[in-house]
Amino acid sequence: MMDFNSTSFHPATFQLTGFPGQEAAYHWILIPFCVLYITAMVGNCTVLCIIWKDQHLHRPMYLFLCMLSVNDLGMSLSTLPTVLSIFFFDAADVPFDACLAQMFSIHSFSFMESGILLAMSLDRFVAICDPLHYVAILTNPRIVTIGLAIVIKSTSMLFPFPFLIKRLPICKGNVLSHAYCLHPDMMRLACADTTVNNIYGLFAILVTYGLDSVFIILSYVKILRTVFNTSSHEQRLMALNTCVSHICAVLLFYVPIIAVSVMHRFGKNAPGLVHILLSYAYLFVPPVLNPIVYSVKTREIRKRISRIFSRGVM
Repeated sequence: MMDFNSTSFHPATFQLTGFPGQEAAYHWILIPFCVLYITAMVGNCTVLCIIWKDQHLHRPMYLFLCMLSVNDLGMSLSTLPTVLSIFFFDAADVPFDACLAQMFSIHSFSFMESGILLAMSLDRFVAICDPLHYVAILTNPRIVTIGLAIVIKSTSMLFPFPFLIKRLPICKGNVLSHAYCLHPDMMRLACADTTVNNIYGLFAILVTYGLDSVFIILSYVKILRTVFNTSSHEQRLMALNTCVSHICAVLLFYVPIIAVSVMHRFGKNAPGLVHILLSYAYLFVPPVLNPIVYSVKTREIRKRISRIFSRGVM
C-alpha cells in the first residue's frame, strides 16, 4: 500500500531500486560503487587543486577544465546519497520532494556538462583556427560569462520539470527503476496524460544535447579543415594532440547517452540488467574517467602529478 499525501495524489515516498534479485549481495556491490565515487572525487579534486595552485595554468583551456571537474563533482554528489543508502543501509525509500530535488540536480548537471563540452570545443576552435587572437577572444571575463550562461541555460531549461511532475497524479505505484530519481522514470508512474511532459522533455533534449552536439561536430569539421591545410606534418600532429582529451571527454559523455536512448527505444526485450548497467554508465563514467583522460593526455597536468608522486616517494 502506498502512503499518499493528503493534499494531492502523490506518494509520500518513492522506492528506489538497485539490482533486483541481488539484495543479498548489496554490501559487495557497494564496493565498486565506492571505488567509482572515490576515484571521481580524488581525480577531479586533484585536477582542480593543480590548476588552482599553478598560475601558469590559469588559461582558457584549463579554466574550462575546472568547470568540467566542478560539474563532475556535482554529478557524483547528486547520486551519492541514494546510491549509498540503498547498497549500504538497505534504505530504498526517498521522500517525494527530495526525489524531485535529486531529479532536478542530476538532469541539470547533465545539461551543464553538455554545455561545458561545447565551450571546450569553442576553446579548441579558437586556439587552432585563430591562434593570434586566442587570448583576446577568450578573456577571463568572457570565460566567466560563458560559464554563467551555461548554468543559467541548464537550470532554466530544467526549471519546469519538477512542476510538470507535481501536476501529475502518481497512482501506478511508487517503485522507480534506478537507485536515483529521473524524470522519465517518475513520469511513467502517472495515471494521467503525460503528453506535455514528453513534448517538453524532447524539446529540452534537442535544445541541449542536440544543438550542443551539432555545434561540437561543426567546430571539429572546421578544426580538421584548418589542420589539414597546414603544410607541416608536425604542426598537424601537435594541433590534433591538443584535441584528443576533449574528443575523449565528448565520447565518454555522448556514447552512454546514445546507448541508453537506443536501448530504451529498440532494446525493450533486452535483460533488465543491461538497462540498469547502461543507466549507471551514463552517470558514472564521465566523472570517473574525465580526470584520468586529462591527466594522461595533458602534459602540464601529467608533469605536475608526477612531481606530487615523486615528492611523496622522497
